[in-house]
Amino acid sequence: MDPETITAAIANNVRAQRAHRQMTLDELAARSGVSRGMLVQVEQGRTNPSINTLTRIADALGVTVARMVEVSDTPVVRVVNAADVVTFPHGEASSARLLVGTEAPAILELWDWRLAPGEHHDGDAHPPGTREMLTVLEGELTLTVYGRSHVIGADGAVVFSADRPHRYANGGRDPLRFVMVVTEPRGTPDH
Repeated sequence: MDPETITAAIANNVRAQRAHRQMTLDELAARSGVSRGMLVQVEQGRTNPSINTLTRIADALGVTVARMVEVSDTPVVRVVNAADVVTFPHGEASSARLLVGTEAPAILELWDWRLAPGEHHDGDAHPPGTREMLTVLEGELTLTVYGRSHVIGADGAVVFSADRPHRYANGGRDPLRFVMVVTEPRGTPDH
């Protein structure tokens, strides 16, 4: 999917979700920790936000990142072709691909991550109760949660509480690839 289509989908979905919740830009900025100026740029389709920015906006709205990049309404069965997978470039040779996601009965996302040697990604704390589980397909992942590092090799797996800051790092010489599932309780921040 081309970047312009994704940027337009994000703009429409953020605007629609904020309107549905009758939130002002200032309220969304306060809940998400994203500046009002950046939110205006996102809603006007003038910028393609980073994964962390998009995650903070989605969490504040009580929806998935998948919902934020959704081009149209979700049918009963949804096949996502390779050309429609949303890719977030990360660093020079790394990327995070959101393969598919859903919001019911719980928020659930499936990601395909690739990190080049020496690269890392710092994940913000997700809402309370969020869990992540992943399996390493190639290379070796160093996962740091709450200041404690864990090394997961190829064909290994891990599950952890993602409601605290965490880091995925490739400290090895070979490319790292892992597939991750994120699940978040359905409670939304609508007050």
